[in-house]
Amino acid sequence: MFKQKFIVIGITLFLALFIIDSNAFAISEETGQLLKILEKKNIITDKEAADMKQGMKSSSQTGDKEAHETKLAGLLAKWADKIHASACIEVEASYEDYNFHDSWEKDTDTSDLVLATVEIGFDVDIAKHVKASLFFLYEEDDTDFDVDQGIITIDGADVVPLYVDLGKMYIPFGMFESHFIRDPLTLELGETNESAVVAGFSNDLLELSIGAFNGDIHETGDDDRIDTYLASACFTLPETAVPDLNLTAGISWVSNIADSDGLQELIVDEDGEYETIKNHIDGFNTFLIVSFLDKFFFNAEYIGAIDDIEMDLFDEVESCQPEAWTIELAYGVTDSMNFAVCYEGSNDCGDFLPKKQFGGVVSYDLFENTSVALEYLYGKFENKDTRHLMTTMLAIEF
Repeated sequence: MFKQKFIVIGITLFLALFIIDSNAFAISEETGQLLKILEKKNIITDKEAADMKQGMKSSSQTGDKEAHETKLAGLLAKWADKIHASACIEVEASYEDYNFHDSWEKDTDTSDLVLATVEIGFDVDIAKHVKASLFFLYEEDDTDFDVDQGIITIDGADVVPLYVDLGKMYIPFGMFESHFIRDPLTLELGETNESAVVAGFSNDLLELSIGAFNGDIHETGDDDRIDTYLASACFTLPETAVPDLNLTAGISWVSNIADSDGLQELIVDEDGEYETIKNHIDGFNTFLIVSFLDKFFFNAEYIGAIDDIEMDLFDEVESCQPEAWTIELAYGVTDSMNFAVCYEGSNDCGDFLPKKQFGGVVSYDLFENTSVALEYLYGKFENKDTRHLMTTMLAIEF
């Protein structure tokens, strides 16, 4: 009887292997019925039947779990090579001494500590010829945490050197290279973040692009439509052309410079709504970036309106032809320390930008992907107000 008992149990388990669902690894109804028959015939006890069920269940659950983990690991490994994440966090402390030229206004003396920047980005290789970029940005007191860029890119890859970018982006108008903590005046005047379509040609030597978007600043009486256009050309000197010399130069054009992020803030009415302008005014940009031995750096940039922007502000017509320029020199004192000086200015920008500004900055790499910088800027505005601005920043990038 003892031997017969184990023979029957063995046959039952063998049959169970074929009855158990091969996909779900769960105990089938037929297997449960077989165990009940063995219990009734007293071939196995109630406890032995319960132990068998639990053993099969645990085995099937283990198989399910291992299969699920293997599948999940494979899926993650597949996408790990496609997703390239990055992040930047900057904390700034600043001190500003602002002196008014008019004696009746009281000078201000302010200081602050802010989380200046939090940026999180993802570049994803969706498929061959298709990529996506998604960046989120937060700037304390300036920008809520929101989508800063969301771009779908379709390119020719190894077939043809052409591409199309569609989505929210910083349009290719200006380069805005800088070694300083604060943004250069050219960026303050001309940076433009819009939902646009940009098509271009790109190789190691040259990049050409054209694009269009529907801006927020329209001509008086005009419809809300896509009517702002852009074009840019950027040249990069081949690395083998001149040993230890890197050079990039470019020009760009936009059909309505009033759509820049900085100028948009000036063209608003008492309710904060965008005003209209008499005509779209072209904007022009040119820049030069040079480095030698990865130790000496020079960059210069100009950006400005080609004609007067005539704005309908508060039932009055005002006009301006804003422009800005910047020049920077930098020196790599050591592999970890850099020092830079700048001289920049603007015209027809009122108290929006300094008419003249100069200063210096020193930065040091404390640890891997961690740096600290100290900066001083002196600015003088068109109304003869002056400003002393000191800023220190701790930043990490990964």
